[in-house]
Amino acid sequence: MTLRQVAVLGTSAVVLVIAALASVALGSTTIPVRDVLHALPLVGDGRVDGPTDQIINSLRIPRTVTAILVGAALGVAGALLQGALANPLASPDVVGVTAGSGFGAMIILLAFPGSVTLVPLSALVFGLVATALVFAVAWAGRGGGSIARLILAGIAVSAVFTAGTTALMTAFPDRVSTAIFFIAGYLSYDGWETLRGVWPYFAFGLVAAALLIRPLDRLALGDDVAQSLGVRPRVVRLLAAGIAALLAAASAALAGLLGFLGLVVPHAVRLAGGTASHRFVVPTSAVAGAALLLVADTVARRVAAPLDLPVGPFMVVLGVPLFLWLLRKAV
Repeated sequence: MTLRQVAVLGTSAVVLVIAALASVALGSTTIPVRDVLHALPLVGDGRVDGPTDQIINSLRIPRTVTAILVGAALGVAGALLQGALANPLASPDVVGVTAGSGFGAMIILLAFPGSVTLVPLSALVFGLVATALVFAVAWAGRGGGSIARLILAGIAVSAVFTAGTTALMTAFPDRVSTAIFFIAGYLSYDGWETLRGVWPYFAFGLVAAALLIRPLDRLALGDDVAQSLGVRPRVVRLLAAGIAALLAAASAALAGLLGFLGLVVPHAVRLAGGTASHRFVVPTSAVAGAALLLVADTVARRVAAPLDLPVGPFMVVLGVPLFLWLLRKAV
């Protein structure tokens, strides 16, 4: 990487560390940073009182780790889709995963409220089902597998699942309030329990994304050149979209429907680094996405403390101006 790209990645990493400390220290009650450092597992010396240690290690650190995983996953998902589809506006919405995950969560929250612990699993499963349907439609028939067909299939399948979500909300209007936080995007204080069931999907998806970096860089040279270098364009696009869908579905299972992060972060990273190389864009999008979500979540917790607001609206507040600025710079 060039000095400029190293500076961008390094700055993102520094912001991530500062945002992580702020995420643990700030909330309905403020904990001094020195106490946070004393209470950190493995490196801390434990010189904090019991209640403070409980708040830090059982509530705030799990939430901070969740925000880092979700932000990194969405940043990587956006980078993969934009590279694979050669479309700077590509995001997890394109392959139907957002609409599918929303529908899966609404089934449990509205139709089976007694099984609320199944919300993350249902969101993950239906997000992947929606993506599988998009791939099946896009790859069927003559000329299957083109970028245009994949995008159009994503629009159609998303519309179906969105209509299903609307129908559920209409059928159970008295229970809609329980689903608001999932729709808005929300990081909760659930401790480590939910994270334990979902982290393998993040781990697999992030490792697989790293293995796709070189094929995506070759794909950027054009399909003919990529084939001459031993890359099968349709297979790479299918794998990239599938991995992005897995990461986005796992993110929705933990944090609900978060918009703009997967769309904006890769844009900003490419512009700041002055390159579209996935060897730079993918890891930097992971770090920058985690930092951005941590900042937004900390603001959401502090702006109306002790009231804990959803992080989704704050992602929009941060994302829309940044996206408009990026569009202006691109033009």
